[in-house]
Amino acid sequence: MSYDLCAIGNALVDILVSTDDAFLKTNAVTKGSMTLVDDGRSKELYQKAGAAVEMASGGSAANTLAGLSSLGGTSAFMGKVGLDEFGKIFTHDLQAQNVHFTTPPSRDLATGRCLILVTPDAQRSMNTFLGAAVEFGPDDVDATLVQQASITYLEGYLFDKPTAQAAFRKAAKLVHDAERRLALTLSDGFCVARHRDAFLDLVSGEVDILFANEDELKSLYQTQDLKAALAAVRGHTEIAVVTRGAKGAVIATKEQLYDIPAHPVSSVIDTTGAGDLYAAGFLYGLTQGKTLSEAGRIGAIAASEVISHYGPRPQKKLRDLI
Repeated sequence: MSYDLCAIGNALVDILVSTDDAFLKTNAVTKGSMTLVDDGRSKELYQKAGAAVEMASGGSAANTLAGLSSLGGTSAFMGKVGLDEFGKIFTHDLQAQNVHFTTPPSRDLATGRCLILVTPDAQRSMNTFLGAAVEFGPDDVDATLVQQASITYLEGYLFDKPTAQAAFRKAAKLVHDAERRLALTLSDGFCVARHRDAFLDLVSGEVDILFANEDELKSLYQTQDLKAALAAVRGHTEIAVVTRGAKGAVIATKEQLYDIPAHPVSSVIDTTGAGDLYAAGFLYGLTQGKTLSEAGRIGAIAASEVISHYGPRPQKKLRDLI
C-alpha cells in the first residue's frame, strides 16, 4: 500500500484545561510555550488545574495525520506508547482516523501526556511528560512505510534524545534513497534553542519541506528580521512554510514568495493544533497535485477549523470545508 504521508513523532494524550493568567503565574508556567516536565510535575499541575475541558489523543505529528485523514488523505504514524490505558486511547483514536499505526509499545514507560493550559486569549501553555515517546529509536523506523509514502514528516518535538535524532537520520536516508520528499516541523522555539545547530544541519542537508512559525524561523537563523530569515531558508530547502497567526502564512521557494491570508474564523477559542492542521492541509494539497498557493489555502482552512473549538483535532469533516 502507498501513503500520502508518513509521520514520526511523539505519541501523547492531550489533557486540555481552561485556566487564567493568575494560575500560570502562581504555578510558574511559561505562557504560550512548551515545557518538558517529569511525571511528578505533570500530576501536580493536573491536580491543581481542575477539571479537564477535553482529553484526546494528541502529539503534533499525529494531529497532522488526523487532519490529513479528515481531508481524505492516507497516512501512517510511527511513535511509542506504553502498555497502559493512555496507550490504548491513543492507539484507538489514531486507528479510528484510518491512520496506520503498529509501532510496538514500550514495556517499561508510561504513555506520554501533555497538559495544555488554555487562557481566555486562546493561548496554550503546554506541559509535556514524554514518557514512552522518548524510547523511539532507529529500530522503530519502519523502512517499508517510509519508502511507501510520498512525503515523510518529522516532528521537531521528538528531536530531544540522541536515539530519536538517529531515527531521523535513518528516515532521511530511506526517504532520499527512495527518491521521496522529507518534511520537518520545528515545533517550538524551545526545540530550536536546544538544537539549533542540528536543525540547521538537517534543514540545509536533508529537508525538502520545512514548517515553522515566524518566531521559530527567526530563532533558527538568529535574527529579528523575518525577511532575513526567509532569505536564509530559501537557500537551504525546496519549500518553507512559515505561519504567522492572524497574518496568515508565507510560502517560500528559491524562486518565489507566496503570501497566504488567514482564513476567517468567527471566534478563536483555542490555538492548540493550529500549526499541525496547517501542515495537514498544505501537505494534503501538495500530495494531490495542487499549486503551492492552493495548498496554502487548504492549510489556512484546516487551521481555522481547529482554532474554533477546544482540542487539537478537527471536529468537522475538513474535506467538506474545501
